[in-house]
Amino acid sequence: MAKPSTSVWVTMQKKRWPLMILLVLSVSTVGMILVRSSFDSCSVSGKNCGRFAAEKEESSDVKIRSVSGSLNPLGFMKSKLVLLVSHELSLSGGPLLLMELAFLLRGVDAEVVWITNQKPIEEDEVVKVLEKKMLDRGVQVISAKSHKAIDTALKSDLVVLNTAVAGKWLDAVLKDNVREVLPKILWWIHEMRGHYFKPDLVKHLPFVAGAMIDSHATAEYWKNRTHDRLGIKMPKTYVVHLGNSKELMEVADDSFAKRVLREQVRESLGVRNDDILFGIINSVSRGKGQDLFLRGFHESLRIIKETKKLEVPTMHAVVVGSDMSAQTKFETELRNFVQEKRLQKIVHFVNKTMKVAPYLAAIDVLVQNSQARGECFGRITIEAMAFKLPVLGTAAGGTMEIVVNRTTGLLHNTGKDGVLPLAKNIVKLATDVEMRMRMGKKGYERVKEMFLEHHMSHRIASVLKEVLQHAKTHSRTTNSDI
Repeated sequence: MAKPSTSVWVTMQKKRWPLMILLVLSVSTVGMILVRSSFDSCSVSGKNCGRFAAEKEESSDVKIRSVSGSLNPLGFMKSKLVLLVSHELSLSGGPLLLMELAFLLRGVDAEVVWITNQKPIEEDEVVKVLEKKMLDRGVQVISAKSHKAIDTALKSDLVVLNTAVAGKWLDAVLKDNVREVLPKILWWIHEMRGHYFKPDLVKHLPFVAGAMIDSHATAEYWKNRTHDRLGIKMPKTYVVHLGNSKELMEVADDSFAKRVLREQVRESLGVRNDDILFGIINSVSRGKGQDLFLRGFHESLRIIKETKKLEVPTMHAVVVGSDMSAQTKFETELRNFVQEKRLQKIVHFVNKTMKVAPYLAAIDVLVQNSQARGECFGRITIEAMAFKLPVLGTAAGGTMEIVVNRTTGLLHNTGKDGVLPLAKNIVKLATDVEMRMRMGKKGYERVKEMFLEHHMSHRIASVLKEVLQHAKTHSRTTNSDI
């Protein structure tokens, strides 16, 4: 890992040096963004590099208090045994959210055990690094199909199944013990796609203690689809909006840090400071709408060219979440489109990374272009708003519960019908810096009011209390029957 230049270190203020170690090391990976180097930079700096870096060791008394000194809303989970079941371990949203919950629980001295139901046959670098990260934070990582997994499930105070796909683990591993464990299961659902509504995945859903879902739109979708397609009823359902981590907010609130990141990322992309950069930050897939974003971006260039009165700085687009090593058909389509339209100098592709802060600091506008039913929630949206960025989003799913149209951003339709409206919205923000600033400020205020880590902790805490009570009540009833 290359060391930061001496000139950068000299200019840093003493109170900011730990954060700036993080920032400089983070940016040193920009351009290649290899997963291994990304995580190595975390361990070298000794400071958070993303959402899940280790905190300094604290006493138990300190751990159950928040930064403000008030009691941590999750403090009642101290010494509780919690089993977290993930369908996979990857850089996708579901597993990362479950990891975040694991670290919040470890922060109050809960005993947390993690199992991954589906692992690659061959050794996977991402899995290896993420597991080490959990082990470093005191999370136990065990085999999904081991006797210890069964024993932990039976002894645990709480079991969290993460995503609909994790339902496969119940019958495959617990077998005859499923009924005993169901009353203490909280099923955390993030999916908005129809192919998850299969009996082998969700047949036990009506019998768990509760379902936790990231948005009202997704909760309503699951309620209707489970009834109409499978003829089953959802358990008690809790809607829990997510919140930004303290580490991300620390960077977002530091103007000096953001300026350093902005300059270095833009330099790595070949984007000047006065150019306007639109960014879409999601794993590249058709459902995330990168193809329609690029079509909308191309259309916006045409509109500007034909409207001679418009004077706009050079516009760029960056797609963060690329993965050419996978050589998917969709990724190839995106790159072919850029070549066909001769946009290579102003459209940039960046590999998948957990480090979104450098790119949020570098761009001027976030595009959240998820298609069909939209995002279940869209964590990147509230992260962008924390950086005072306006959001161009699809009028679907959780995005509509985050973005206030014409106040914190502009919404457009999903599908091909949304390409031209998106293009026009791109032109609006490209030509009106005051609108960008105003929307960014309003978005930041909305994050501070609704979407911080302590907001999410309070919401999750209220759910866990009810689930624990449900499990306790069921246990008493079972014992009395015996």
